[in-house]
Amino acid sequence: MKTALVLSCVLFIARAEDSQKPAQYLRIGDGSSQEFEFPQNTRGVIVISSRYGGPGARRGRQSLKQTLRVSSLEPDVISILNVSDGGAASSYVISIRSGVPGTAPLLIQLMDLARGPEPLLIEERREYSIRVAAGGDDPLGLSHFSENPVLFALLPLIFVNKCAFGCKVEVEVLRGLLRSPGPLLLGALGQFLVMPLYAFGLSRLAALPKPLALGLVITCSAPGGGGGYLYSLLLGGDVTLAISMTLVSTVVAAAAMPLSSALYGWLLGVHATLHVPFVKILGTLLFIAIPISLGVLVKLRLPAVSGVLLTLIRPFSLALMVGGVFVAYRTGSSILAQVRAPVVLAGVTVPVFGLLAGLGLARLAGLPLAQGKTVGIEVGVQNSLLALAVMQLSFKRAEADYASQAPFIVALSSTSEMLLLVVAHAAQRRLCLASP
Repeated sequence: MKTALVLSCVLFIARAEDSQKPAQYLRIGDGSSQEFEFPQNTRGVIVISSRYGGPGARRGRQSLKQTLRVSSLEPDVISILNVSDGGAASSYVISIRSGVPGTAPLLIQLMDLARGPEPLLIEERREYSIRVAAGGDDPLGLSHFSENPVLFALLPLIFVNKCAFGCKVEVEVLRGLLRSPGPLLLGALGQFLVMPLYAFGLSRLAALPKPLALGLVITCSAPGGGGGYLYSLLLGGDVTLAISMTLVSTVVAAAAMPLSSALYGWLLGVHATLHVPFVKILGTLLFIAIPISLGVLVKLRLPAVSGVLLTLIRPFSLALMVGGVFVAYRTGSSILAQVRAPVVLAGVTVPVFGLLAGLGLARLAGLPLAQGKTVGIEVGVQNSLLALAVMQLSFKRAEADYASQAPFIVALSSTSEMLLLVVAHAAQRRLCLASP
């Protein structure tokens, strides 16, 4: 059922009393309000009446040779369908359709057709706008993404799996990274410089609305996700390097995310104050460091227990990957029904580009293949939950949920694409072993 909203706007144009003032003036309604509300995903009309009499016209007499142009400065929020004659003298009916939550300024222009072959602009106003409100409290279902019961059920498995990864840490490799931190620096370069720049360019190329563009940039400014070292294990990377890169990037994110958010928010014309979730960053750091450190101690003190954990690490990792895909698809069913194709296409390219960019940087630096794989994986896999937290903390519910589409699509794409790579890698290994 379509909701119709009629905004009665009267345009008054009068002669000025001296040559220093405009010949006419424009007033919308009684001038007491400059913003009007409209529901989300509905159609309606604006009725605009003009009292422009034209040059030489008698007082109260209206010129019939005039037209009105109305356009929306935020077409994703409000789109103008058509402008038609309202039937009454000098009245117009503007059909509009609301889209995503937000505020759309209107550009209203009154044109006189009697002055010559080209329409003459008599008056225009830009300060009036329509605010679109969300259709429900949580239309996209993103507010409780991290509260999914399946995710909580996986937490013990995640903790044990991280302990098992601690048993994979090689102390000598750690010492080598301290002496030659080149791979760590390459990862930071890719994650906090290359990826945000790519997201910004991609958002402009795809003409994404500002909230979605900002969500994409913030996602690509996030540190490496906890799944990076999981994928490094399954794809033949350097697990110790992967864990080190994840820890380092999470620490660096405390400074890099605010800087990146401020810079690209300014470039995108989004002047909101973004709140970086430092508590969540600290929680992520501790949730990685504590079980992995415990695993290192288990490896040193309890080698028998370490052997059991190392036996379980691969099946646990595969179970977590499948569980992550399940949680993502189940939580995002409402988003996938509403999301637009450009957002999906942009989100799908992020992990692929990050992987290729990391591999390219590693190749230029002359890193071994295992380390190169790890750098590529770490650059291509972001901690999208941190980006979701930034969106939820920085905007009102409707705008936050809309902007959160980008990090959610990136998270879903990362998990799905990495799972495909793991399957392809396992199939390749089997073929190599089977071949004579």
